[in-house]
Amino acid sequence: MQSTEAPPGAQRRQFWRRRLFRLEIWLTARLLPLLLAGRDLTGSMRLADGGAWPRYADFDADFIARAVMRVTRRPWLMRERRCFRQGILGYRFLKKAGYRPELHFGIEAGSVETSKINAHCWVVLNGHPVVNDIMDDMIPIHVHKVD
Repeated sequence: MQSTEAPPGAQRRQFWRRRLFRLEIWLTARLLPLLLAGRDLTGSMRLADGGAWPRYADFDADFIARAVMRVTRRPWLMRERRCFRQGILGYRFLKKAGYRPELHFGIEAGSVETSKINAHCWVVLNGHPVVNDIMDDMIPIHVHKVD
């Protein structure tokens, strides 16, 4: 008869891995405005791609998405670009979990003729938005995918 219980110490290791994840996502969210300063979109996407090592391979995509939304709730910096911050964090940490997310960018159709273009970004996994969602009147203009 095989036991379905976790081996001794597995729960403790999982607890500490989640703590490490929460610390890493919190630090990344706080440093992201500084890391993005002066970068163009290509440089920002390089930063979002991060490393290829899936250190959070057994983490659920919903858990990661909730953590991203929680850590970006009250921004001090990047208030006007909250979705960009959430998109980069969501994309980066979903990729670190071994998923193949897509970072979508769009602009509001009516804002093209104005002096300030309204843009938005969201993260899609398996065809469904997981961090943010496409807003009404948004026209998708770019999708950044894992290579």
